[in-house]
Amino acid sequence: MAERFSWPVRVYYEDTDAGGIVYYGNYLKFMERARTEWLRSYGIDVARLADTDRLMFTVRTITLDFLKPARLSDNLDVSVALGRMRKVSVELEQAVVRAGDVLCTGQVRLACVDVDTLKPKAMPKTLVGET
Repeated sequence: MAERFSWPVRVYYEDTDAGGIVYYGNYLKFMERARTEWLRSYGIDVARLADTDRLMFTVRTITLDFLKPARLSDNLDVSVALGRMRKVSVELEQAVVRAGDVLCTGQVRLACVDVDTLKPKAMPKTLVGET
């Protein structure tokens, strides 16, 4: 699980402001999509996880560093890399890149919680590498 996962994103008109530059809040959407697909790459379907195991992930903390703007029609790669795994949380490093040029970086801490109580619950075994 040490490798970097990457998800392609194209910038659409709806992602931009009047100047054709990606609105800052949309970087969060791009990163969320990449995290969801990263989990899916490990066989974790977040809807099934919530329904079957009564678990879900919530963003505990997130820090973004905006370096350069993305623009209308850009092809971006949004990456996810595992930082630190804990019993009920995971720290991830994310980046939004255009043709090798880093536009935005993010540090995200996800908490695993019970769907019904929203109290911390142990990470799925699939994610922590247990069978």
